[in-house]
Amino acid sequence: MTDYMVSRRKWASFTIFEQMGNIYSEVGRSFSAQKLNDTKAKDAAMVRAIDLFDATTEELVKNKSPKTKEVLRAKEMYLKTLFYGDEIQRSEIDKYFMQFAIAARLHK
Repeated sequence: MTDYMVSRRKWASFTIFEQMGNIYSEVGRSFSAQKLNDTKAKDAAMVRAIDLFDATTEELVKNKSPKTKEVLRAKEMYLKTLFYGDEIQRSEIDKYFMQFAIAARLHK
């Protein structure tokens, strides 16, 4: 397991769409590694995803954003799906995060 922590200052400069799109990258990596039974890669991507969720949540809480609850729920659903979910649930999580990645690209 790696010691990973995103720069909070840099992370705060991203829009919520960019943040969630970047989280999506790690979520996707963890699901892909899980399919390949690559526990080391899955765990590393999960640690990065959790750190990105935490960095996003910290910023939202600091700004008293109503989006905080949604991000925390997304984190909860991601972890439940990673540990207990099936392919359908992974597909639903994938669709949810894909919307943010698309929005981030459209807002550039």
